Amino acid sequence: MASSIISLQTSNLRSAFLGEKNGSCVSSIPITRVSLVRKAIECKESRIGKQPITVPSNVTITMEGQDIKVKGPLGEMALTYPREVKVDREESGALRIRKSVETRRANQMHGLFRTLTDNMVVGVSKGFEKRLQLIGVGYRATLEGKDLVLSLGFSHPVRMAIPDDIQVKVEENTRIVVSGYDKSDVGQFAATIRKWRPPEPYKGKGVKYADEVVRRKEGKAGKKK
Repeated sequence: MASSIISLQTSNLRSAFLGEKNGSCVSSIPITRVSLVRKAIECKESRIGKQPITVPSNVTITMEGQDIKVKGPLGEMALTYPREVKVDREESGALRIRKSVETRRANQMHGLFRTLTDNMVVGVSKGFEKRLQLIGVGYRATLEGKDLVLSLGFSHPVRMAIPDDIQVKVEENTRIVVSGYDKSDVGQFAATIRKWRPPEPYKGKGVKYADEVVRRKEGKAGKKK
């Protein structure tokens, strides 16, 4: 008896769900198919990447696959290109960086590796330099062998080892010239020197780049009441 009641309730629930009870019917809702249209990404060509790179007569270029070697009177550098870009040598001798595929990443790599390649060519032929200036009473710099010694108001002098591919000159004990064929190494070593005593905004004391403009602040004593 109990099993027949359970089966009857189950059949009623099933018929109610399916719309069979009391002659009602369940209306079906049409499902609309959504079609996705994929469009090709149109990337504008980089204004920097499309510019040719002029190679001086004293620079030798060696290309092998995605690798390039640049040799000049100041040194030798090498670079490996990603698969998104490639380098070609024109009849005039200039280098041209081109995109291998049309993607957003290729457009980004196009301008970047054109700049890196140009920095290599300029570096091994002309070189790069950064000039710094020491401002402050008792601030001075000297060269001791392969070390740069800085007196910046600390209780002890700051001694920095000069890398092999970097040249450092000291002029009038307060001016430092950092030069080399690798632009990133020159900039990094100059930034490390400046980091020891960045210029403060009140009196301008510290180590600053020669062309750096320090925004000055007015102290409390200088403010008008």
